[in-house]
Amino acid sequence: MIPPARPAGAGAEGQPGAPGDGQAATRIAEPVQRLAAAVGVALARDGARLALAESCTGGLVAAAITDVAGSSAWFDRGFVTYSNAAKADLLGVTAATLQREGAVSEATAREMATGALAHSAADWAVAVTGIAGPGGGSATKPVGTVCFAWVRRGAPAGAATRHFPGDRAAVRAASVAAALQGLLDRLGG
Repeated sequence: MIPPARPAGAGAEGQPGAPGDGQAATRIAEPVQRLAAAVGVALARDGARLALAESCTGGLVAAAITDVAGSSAWFDRGFVTYSNAAKADLLGVTAATLQREGAVSEATAREMATGALAHSAADWAVAVTGIAGPGGGSATKPVGTVCFAWVRRGAPAGAATRHFPGDRAAVRAASVAAALQGLLDRLGG
């Protein structure tokens, strides 16, 4: 039997944005919306385009970008490469890097970002790979460890590692904001 339809915007308990209403998963937080819009302004100002390579964020950075009206003028494409095989197949991350450094490493993030550039028409690429939890962490790479890389075509990739507190949703949300802020800083926005 098909459950009765809820009024538009009514959540699981009749609250807007409550889990189960189909909106909570796609709603972009206002601070992230502002960051994505600022990234768009800076890319458009420079006549540049963006590609993304995402692992632990699973396309959330792309969702924030495409939430901005007109983003097709400056967003080229996104790669969601959750598995190591996808990182290798789609982005050219080397088996040696994955074996030596692991999927959650600055080296892997750099290769993801440069691979996104190599497989796109973009001028800039951002990569995100991390451990959002609740499992998967270790003593050296605890849950909340996220590695980022930002690269402009023709320049070396920069990378950073951050440690975010909170549950899976909090780590992923903080990762989206950090990825966008890092790009904005590099764009001089």
